Amino acid sequence: MQNNRESLTIGAFAKVAGVNVETIRFYQRKGLLPEPDKPYGSIRRYGDADVARLRFVKSAQRIGFSLDEIVGLLRLEDGTHCEEASSLAEHKLKDVREKLADLKRMEAALSELVRACHSREGNISCPLVASLQGGALLPALAMP
Repeated sequence: MQNNRESLTIGAFAKVAGVNVETIRFYQRKGLLPEPDKPYGSIRRYGDADVARLRFVKSAQRIGFSLDEIVGLLRLEDGTHCEEASSLAEHKLKDVREKLADLKRMEAALSELVRACHSREGNISCPLVASLQGGALLPALAMP
């Protein structure tokens, strides 16, 4: 790829970055990517800086940051605001740990219901369906 900022069409940019053209347009509307000027009678061009910024966005998404959170991270992308970035990461880590705890509770509840379904005898109703119909929370789903 050339180092010339004006080297890629939006289609080529999408291909290099491994995303759909509509993803680029969506990120532009959200303020995650700049929309280059459109020279009179020509098309917009993208370059290395745009590819790097999109890769930053996709990397942040892969570790769980929302698009709104990524907007905040992009303000820190020069790398000189480590304390602020660390604070954002600590908050995200707390969220991830809370979600993991919720998933563990859900796993325990579903495991209990599956066990109950497999151990039922006769014509009694399905424990899973009965539990859901009754709206009763299993102990595993009770909040700590």
